[in-house]
Amino acid sequence: MAAVSILAFAVASPAFAHEGAGVAGGFSSGFMHPLLGWDHIAAMVAVGIWGAFLGLPAIWALPVVFPIVMAFGGALGILGVPLPGVEIGIALSAIVLGLMVALAARPPIWVAAFVVAAFAIFHGHAHGTELPAAADGVAFAGGFVLATGLLHLTGIALGLLTKWDVGRIAIRALGGGIAMAGVAFLTGVA
Repeated sequence: MAAVSILAFAVASPAFAHEGAGVAGGFSSGFMHPLLGWDHIAAMVAVGIWGAFLGLPAIWALPVVFPIVMAFGGALGILGVPLPGVEIGIALSAIVLGLMVALAARPPIWVAAFVVAAFAIFHGHAHGTELPAAADGVAFAGGFVLATGLLHLTGIALGLLTKWDVGRIAIRALGGGIAMAGVAFLTGVA
């Protein structure tokens, strides 16, 4: 699973994630969509890392909340419901989620779930508005939810490194890197 994520990082092209370009179709298009944008990868991996860092029940709750709310946001996008600042919300998700990991933030589970859900709406809306015209919406949604789940699992696997002191330091540094990447997304540098 980690190898799939590393491969996705190596071949990801952020230009495809938010301009509606890329592969057309159903499930495969939906599956590839989150893997073709660094902003999506960073935020989704951060959700898994933060969940693992927080432990039970967050290790499973956050990666479940995100795709459920993301699917809702996707439906809003498909229906054409406007959501201002989608790209800003996505960039902020990497900043905030990265900072939660970097700062070892331990809010109550409901606060963490709310933060994750708030950003999931933006990610879902981006996916929904970029649904190819000829695509099967249900298959597309299934693909992007599955890819999101795999990115969350990758984050969980990385987050489990916090069981060791050196792993905790490395993961907090990775959280800082994710936050910095979010700043790059927000400013248009990346």
